[in-house]
Amino acid sequence: MTFKHIRPHVRPRPSCPLTGGPAKIQPGNQGLPRPAPTPCQAESLSDPPPARPRGAGARAAAALLGGRGSAVRGRQPAGRARPLCTAPGTAPDMKGYLWERYREAKRSTDDLVPSIMSNLLNPDAIFSNNEMSLSDIEIYGFDYDYTLVFYSKHLHTLIFNAARDLLINEHRYPVEIRRYEYDPNFAIRGLHYDVQRAVLMKIDAFHYIQLGTVYRGLSVVPDEEVIEMYEGSHVPLEQMSDFYGKSSHGNTMKQFMDIFSLPEMSLLSCVNEYFLRNNIDYEPVHLYKDVKDSIRDVHIKGIMYSAIEADIEKYICYAEQTRAVLAKLADHGKKMFLITNSPSSFVDKGMRYIVGKDWRDLFDVVIVQAEKPNFFNDKRRPFRKVNEKGVLLWDKIHKLQKGQIYKQGNLYEFLKLTGWRGSKVLYFGDHIYSDLADLTLKHGWRTGAIIPELRSELRIMNTEQYIQTMTWLQTLTGLLEQMQVHRDAESQLVLREWKKERKEMREMTKNFFNTQFGSLFRTDQNPTYFLRRLSRFADIYMASLSCLLNYDVSHTFYPRRTPLQHELPAWSDRAPTFRLPLLQEAHAK
Repeated sequence: MTFKHIRPHVRPRPSCPLTGGPAKIQPGNQGLPRPAPTPCQAESLSDPPPARPRGAGARAAAALLGGRGSAVRGRQPAGRARPLCTAPGTAPDMKGYLWERYREAKRSTDDLVPSIMSNLLNPDAIFSNNEMSLSDIEIYGFDYDYTLVFYSKHLHTLIFNAARDLLINEHRYPVEIRRYEYDPNFAIRGLHYDVQRAVLMKIDAFHYIQLGTVYRGLSVVPDEEVIEMYEGSHVPLEQMSDFYGKSSHGNTMKQFMDIFSLPEMSLLSCVNEYFLRNNIDYEPVHLYKDVKDSIRDVHIKGIMYSAIEADIEKYICYAEQTRAVLAKLADHGKKMFLITNSPSSFVDKGMRYIVGKDWRDLFDVVIVQAEKPNFFNDKRRPFRKVNEKGVLLWDKIHKLQKGQIYKQGNLYEFLKLTGWRGSKVLYFGDHIYSDLADLTLKHGWRTGAIIPELRSELRIMNTEQYIQTMTWLQTLTGLLEQMQVHRDAESQLVLREWKKERKEMREMTKNFFNTQFGSLFRTDQNPTYFLRRLSRFADIYMASLSCLLNYDVSHTFYPRRTPLQHELPAWSDRAPTFRLPLLQEAHAK
């Protein structure tokens, strides 16, 4: 049989209901996947140079759809025919055709990278989940630890060592675990720990485990074992952590959301590793509780506080910009308050170091040892005044006075005494559950999350190596999606090669951030469970409070309209859809 080039029947375009002219047909608008052209159809078309993409949206579409030039918009270029099949009786060269498409996509990716490199993300930007205008904010509230004050890398080593010694001295754990030291590069925030199985893992927004990120002790658990353990990679809702990320009421998972939890994850993994290596039979639930109690005692017994106060320059990162933020808000007549779980003397010494001895003059209300999140829910606990010597007074509190320090209390009494309610209040904290969740869900406050890891992740995302890798990964994924319609054996061999490369590249992108667990915000294609909660409970998020210095006190934050999956073809060529705060915008201020 001789292959012939048959001119396809062209259906008339429907008219546009807005303009009356012919409607522009986008790929996917009919709700059905557009079949990839056969080799004869594709190769009978001309092969012009790739068209230059227009804007960030077009670049993203090209990467996602695996197309190039005008093909992304659903149009085929006209030109001289270049038939693929010329010999009578021969089959289409599917292997050659697929690899040619691969090379074309690769060239398109290489062309995209320079334009992406000219639009780098700004690590000092504030990102918005929900529209919010600072002109509506009259009162600003703050947590203390990792919000107003940041700590050096020495603090986590201190917590790890102190908790490890408590395990040995008070819980009678083997003295040999003392040889384990804190590794700051092992864990990331937001991980889940299966208390009964003693495994640490990363879970996405849909409760799926990211394979390759499950650790028992300090060793990764093979994917096959994980799938057998959980009968797949999905974790049912009843096994997930409770609202505050804890393992309670039958939940077997604990989510580590606090920055202070990094030493806890490392200590759990180290002790697990010791027991496994020495074939010691142990109860995982007891281990989890003992480590949790030891970490808690480092705080409650004052071990951490005493060490920091004794060598404040070693543990606290001096932040001149913290005072600048507070001064800016005060100059614009904003009221400010502090609610922290830390004790009075500890907060006072830290604030004197980073802000100055007059720090209390900047705050209308200061509350210490608040015991969040109970502070936001328990109506029974009254406030107690703390005098200059740190002594608790028994006077009934009728008013929260500026310059004074109060202990405990509850939010309902706080609202009654101050009259500060609703969306006029913006509260900043680093713990998504303890600091932000109740405020936004129950009280209608606006919330800002402080995510120190954000700055380092954005810097990684701005590197040429990351941009090159991620752009090609997205392009290759789109190519796989298009070409999967070819089911013959030769095509499937090629597709298997592409899938292998894609898997290797996904591992590579994970390793850009953390070798064991990857990014705080992504599990391959999906958002992490951490990001899901961040998106729900924080109106805005940023790397540090200093980011506020880049914005006017009347600035309005608009969330970027990123397209939904079914909107992508229609919106992909519109630059504002994909727009993010960029470096050159910061320089232009």
